[in-house]
Formats: sequence, C-alpha cells, structure tokens
Amino acid sequence: MQKEFLLKLFKNLIFMTLGAIIAGFALEAFLVPHEVIDGGIIGISMIISHITKWNLGLLIILLNLPFILLAFKKMGALFVILTAYANIILALSLNFFHSYKVTDDILLSTVFGGIVLGTGVGLILKNEASLDGTEILSLLVSKKFGFSVGEFIMGINLFIYLVAGKVFGWESAMYSILTYFIASKVIDIVMEGMNSSKSVRIISDNTREIGNALIEKLDISVTYLKGVGGYSGLEKDIIYCVISRLELPKMIEIAKEIDPNAFVSVVDVHETYGGRFRKKVDKI
Repeated sequence: MQKEFLLKLFKNLIFMTLGAIIAGFALEAFLVPHEVIDGGIIGISMIISHITKWNLGLLIILLNLPFILLAFKKMGALFVILTAYANIILALSLNFFHSYKVTDDILLSTVFGGIVLGTGVGLILKNEASLDGTEILSLLVSKKFGFSVGEFIMGINLFIYLVAGKVFGWESAMYSILTYFIASKVIDIVMEGMNSSKSVRIISDNTREIGNALIEKLDISVTYLKGVGGYSGLEKDIIYCVISRLELPKMIEIAKEIDPNAFVSVVDVHETYGGRFRKKVDKI
C-alpha cells in the first residue's frame, strides 16, 4: 500500500509540475502582454501586479496562502502540500517566461491562451491540487450561506471582470471573459476526457428482447434492474448499460425497432471503474 501511495504521489507531482509550467507559460506568453486576465485569485493577482508592478508569481502565492491554509481542515494535509507545491512551481514558471510573447494578435492570444491555460490547470486539478483559492473558499462559504459553489465563483469572477474593465478597459475585460470560458471548457476536457461514455436506462415492455439485441449487435453488457410503474403499479425490468457516444445512435435505433414506445434516458458518464463490460449479462 505504501509503495502504491508513493507511486501515485510521484505521478501526481510529475503532472502537477507539467501543469504549473504550462499554466505559467500561458499567462506570461499569451495573456499578460495583452492585459487579458484569468478569473479567481490569478485574475486578482494580475490586476494588482499591473497596478503596483509587484511580481505576479509572488502575489499569487501570497493571495492563495490564506485559502490554502483554510483548506487544511476540509481537504487534508496532502491537498494543502500539493496545492502549495503547484503554486510555487507556477510562480517560478511565471518568472522564467516573463516578457516572453508569442504573438501580437490579441484574439489569437485570447483563444490559445485559454486553451493552454486550461490544459495546465486541468492537469493540476486532475492530480488533486488547485491553483485558485476562490474554489477552496467557495466550498467553505457555499454551505454556510446557502450559495452553490458555481454561483459563488461566478459572483467573484463577475466582480473581477468589472474591475478589469475599469483597469484595462472594457475590450480587454471582454477578451478576458472569452479566455475564462475557453479555459473552463478545456479544463473539463482534460479532467473528463474526450471520449466520455453514456449511461443509458431503457424502460420497455420488451426489455429482455432489447437487451439480447444489444448484446448480440453491439457486443456490450447490460444489467437488468427492477422497477415499478408509478401509475400502473406493475413491475418492470429496466435495462442499464454504459456505452460510448459513438454507439448511442445505434442503441436507440435497436431499441426503437423492437419497441417504438420504449423510454430511453441518457446521462453523461465521465469515469468508470471496475466491472466486466463485454460478453456478459449481469443480473441484479
């Protein structure tokens, strides 16, 4: 167990280091030269650094420090240590790439800055650390005051971009919002993968026939769950399975061919663990 933990920790450190370097490159090479900012603590640090000319990396560490310490009780010592490490590597990267500029085109910098920044931040989040203290604060504040995490972060970032509009101009603020949007989407892709699966439930009077057809034609596993109709009170079998998004249209076609009235519910699944997914019908 200790060996597995050390191997996992080593892997986390490698990818966090890579992620922090990528994020530092994105900030200094794409965003800072064009006065385009990120959200959260990084965005606040960029505004203060522009006004005071203080070192951006140092500001990010100092502003994140209280939130990192707040996370100790809720997230644990390991998260705090890894987050502090990621912030230090980011600060060093910012100094290393300082004054490096990839392009003079602000739109290209906004788009590619968001893509590169999202990749770096996504690698850090995927490996159990964080660069943004506002996310840590949101976890603590949301339960106490009844806000959702998303609502709190949105409120903080709205304030940051309003300030950015005053400091850098409203055009830069709009480019900053575009960068944040792109980075958020790339973070989701890095954390969840390009090939997210689909969780499917099928309710029909012909579940066994549909299930057998799915096994035969798509070579997938299905599980039969027991359900009771809310109006009829009759027991029904429900098909449950996890498939790729490429298989989904064919699955719906097969189900509708057998039972045009079949009810099909589809939900995104970003990660699955364990199980035997091929050539086996599980019964619960």
